[in-house]
Amino acid sequence: MSELKNDRFLRALLKEPVDKTPVWIMRQAGRYLPEYKATRAEAGSFMDLCKNAELACEVTMQPLRRYDLDAAILFSDILTIPDAMGLGLYFAEGEGPRFENPVDTAAKIKALGVPDPEDDLGYVMNAVRTIRKELDGSVPLIGFSGSPWTLATYMVEGSSSKDFAKVKGMLYSDPASLHLLLDKLADSVILYLNAQVKAGAQALMIFDTWGGSLTPQTYRDFSLHYMAKIVDGLQREADGRKVPVVLFTKGGAQWLEPMADTGCDALGLDWTIDIAEAQRRVGDRVALQGNMDPCVLYSNPESIRQQVKAVIDGFEGNTGHVFNLGHGIHQHINPDNVKVLVDAVHEFSSNT
Repeated sequence: MSELKNDRFLRALLKEPVDKTPVWIMRQAGRYLPEYKATRAEAGSFMDLCKNAELACEVTMQPLRRYDLDAAILFSDILTIPDAMGLGLYFAEGEGPRFENPVDTAAKIKALGVPDPEDDLGYVMNAVRTIRKELDGSVPLIGFSGSPWTLATYMVEGSSSKDFAKVKGMLYSDPASLHLLLDKLADSVILYLNAQVKAGAQALMIFDTWGGSLTPQTYRDFSLHYMAKIVDGLQREADGRKVPVVLFTKGGAQWLEPMADTGCDALGLDWTIDIAEAQRRVGDRVALQGNMDPCVLYSNPESIRQQVKAVIDGFEGNTGHVFNLGHGIHQHINPDNVKVLVDAVHEFSSNT
């Protein structure tokens, strides 16, 4: 494996000095890029794209060719683990992910097995290895997974949901079954992420997209508890350097302190909290990633630069911050505006 030419992303996550704030963008390989749409059409379907290592590598590299980004992220989906458990993942046009076989009963949950990452999810590891080779040490590669709670919401509901009626109904009426599901998912995520590290991932991120739908107590019991278990089980070193772990709960600003207590290296922030407040609350225990509102990218270059500067200025010091959006980039964003953002981050944060 090549030495990293640009390691400021990893250094920032470990709160080491950097020459400028690193930046990457959630969903940076995706539908806002015309070249992505062309590759997606070539693949035939979204899952065919995920399962073709060469095409997954191609779309991972596309934003790096356009922008001066400081990290690449594996092109995959958070629902690969449930799919490998036999739930039959498919994507309905305009409706998002769906499962043919949701696990909405205690018996179905008990029957679930833990997938073998190299056998059942080997296509993901092939993609990691292919991307890492293609990157050739230019920037680090981020591996990722959905959180157990977020995966469980899709698995029990059978699709995305606005009110989470089925999974929350199970949470209150049959908590033992939901805990069993979450425990199996945590074990699966540990194996999956460690396999990604073995294949070449140099940092890890856990996406708790729906943690913000929970009450304070149920968040701790049904989401954070299992993310903490995952953090405890992860391989934290590879190739002679640390593998940082980022936790991100969308809508989770009220829980930053207990999230930091998990032993993770960094917390992702959505746009609903001021970064200065987040930094005051967690101190120097963890790095912070975020947190510009993705909708800023619908505006004009000057407005984008102002909002970038506000986030950069809000973070005190020159280490421990990775710039990102507060959630994934929207599909109808003008790609030229992304270049404005990336260049502004490096301009406003430069220490040279």
